[in-house]
Amino acid sequence: MIYTASLSAILVFAVFVGAVLALSFYLGSKAKSASGYFAAHGSVHWFVNGVAFAGDYLSAASFLGICGMIASSGYDGFLYSIGYLAGWIVALFVIAEPIKRLGRFTFADALDAKFDSRGIKLAAAISTLVVSVFYLIPQMVGAGTLVRPLLGLPHYAGVLTVGVVVIFIVSTAGMVSTTWVQFIKGSMLVVFCALLTVAILNRGLTASPDAFREALASEILPSGTIVEAKGGWRDKPYVRLVHDGKVTIWRKNGERLAETQYLSVRNDGTRIVNGEVHGKGDFSPVGQILTLPDNSTRTGPIGPIEFFRTLQDSTIVLWKSEKILDDEGETTVYYPVPTLGNDILYPGTTKDFAGVRGDDPLQKLNFLSLMLALFCGTAALPHILIRYYTVKDQASARKSTVVGIATIGLFYVLTLYLGLGAMTSGTLDPTNNNMSAPLLAKSFGELPFAIVSAIAFTTVLGTVSGLIMAASGAVAHDLMERYFEIEWTDEAKVRAGKMAAIVVGGIAMVLLRADAWSLTV
Repeated sequence: MIYTASLSAILVFAVFVGAVLALSFYLGSKAKSASGYFAAHGSVHWFVNGVAFAGDYLSAASFLGICGMIASSGYDGFLYSIGYLAGWIVALFVIAEPIKRLGRFTFADALDAKFDSRGIKLAAAISTLVVSVFYLIPQMVGAGTLVRPLLGLPHYAGVLTVGVVVIFIVSTAGMVSTTWVQFIKGSMLVVFCALLTVAILNRGLTASPDAFREALASEILPSGTIVEAKGGWRDKPYVRLVHDGKVTIWRKNGERLAETQYLSVRNDGTRIVNGEVHGKGDFSPVGQILTLPDNSTRTGPIGPIEFFRTLQDSTIVLWKSEKILDDEGETTVYYPVPTLGNDILYPGTTKDFAGVRGDDPLQKLNFLSLMLALFCGTAALPHILIRYYTVKDQASARKSTVVGIATIGLFYVLTLYLGLGAMTSGTLDPTNNNMSAPLLAKSFGELPFAIVSAIAFTTVLGTVSGLIMAASGAVAHDLMERYFEIEWTDEAKVRAGKMAAIVVGGIAMVLLRADAWSLTV
């Protein structure tokens, strides 16, 4: 499969981005005061704000990253989303009402309400800026990942597109526009992921043992046979094929490198499939079920619970990777590992969650610290905290949190189906797990691929706009007005907030571009 742009993808993308910009331009006239720009006048309905919470929170990491981790490692990837969701319980019972009661525009307002300390103001403002800027970078990475298959553009074009569009959104209408963009995006994300899940269940599961064996070797050679790599890739005899079709890679000195070999990627980006060199943009889709229960080859339409029961009794191909360093540089070897479905659906198969199964106290501590970081980090995200100021009272803050929990929880359940669907549908790119959900959608046609990719792109837009709004408030309100005690009119404060949004967005783009440049040197 090759990443190429399609007309439908370009049209859908243009419609989505155009609608976002039009909405921002329309709402720009409604946010002239500081209260309107930073807090949407506190007039957002609690239900709209709750769904906007989900739109703000369900970032590129939640959509692209979680689906990719589930597709590559199974249930362990889903454990990350459980940790994220647990943070919202903390927000509901500990944060929601005090934030709304004690503050006006930013997290620093509430934190400093009873102390009136310049040190607290400065620390809160700087922490908000640091978190916002570094959180912006992975979101823009997600945008760059999407534009290549969606529009056929290079990675940096996605970064620039997100940066320019989001700066326009924030600098025109502020929190009013950001709220409605996130509400619409959050709604569409959940709806289309639900439709994609229904399509996965309706298609059912299919076993492809023959395709798996053919992918590993054109013929099954006797155990101990030594062959040379094809297509000019490493002309030394160090690849050994064993009797069951698996390929074991050895160095010339007899050192074992990997259990099996199918797809390799050189450090210059060229790809080697079964020893044959391909272009940088090519990949062979993978992700198969070797065996289904009762030796059947196809389930047909399947129910949501039966989906997991069937996978539990199946054998599925997971993809692992090894890096090889030699005279030609670094090559990453991706190799298939047949795995029992029961192991995939049971936590503790990966290093991060090994403490779930093992008895090693250090591994258990590692697991507990990771989960603690996930839900404490969620409850303290600056772009989430400022959303409590967009509703009228404390009761509305609490209700909007409940709606956010329900929406986010439903979405994360759907990601489990999407990730496992990508793992078993034959559309997985093992070199780029972040594309698991869009490529899964592509297996149902170009239009679903275009829609899901465009929604993923607007997901990035919504999260980035929220982060830039938080950073804008930290500069204009916390630093300039409250720490440096600059007295200015509402109009001047809004203007300062818009300038801060432009600067913060520019810094994030420069940092990401500098990082990308350093990796290519």
